[in-house]
Amino acid sequence: MIKTNITSRHFKAHETLTDYIVQEINSLEKYHADIIHADAILSYEKAVNSVKICEILVKLKDKTLTAKESSDDFVKSIDKAVDKIQTQLLKHKDKNTNNKKSAKSLKS
Repeated sequence: MIKTNITSRHFKAHETLTDYIVQEINSLEKYHADIIHADAILSYEKAVNSVKICEILVKLKDKTLTAKESSDDFVKSIDKAVDKIQTQLLKHKDKNTNNKKSAKSLKS
């Protein structure tokens, strides 16, 4: 379970939306085990017919990953941002395993 902080700017997010964010962020744990905590920031541009923005920050031991997405619906924005974070986590994990392999081959 990843510690998750959810901030909704200029409105109060529904419980279903916050539960959805927590569920999606917890699904990232399978891609990288060293996630310390995550922050999700929800906002919108105008009160009526606006663009919904989701920004997710994921803190690892040695790095902070960020993704910011916008669309006409919060769920779409959350999904896009989580996909971006997922890609970054896989890239980060791949880099670390490649660095460890190259360090082992240098020792041999």
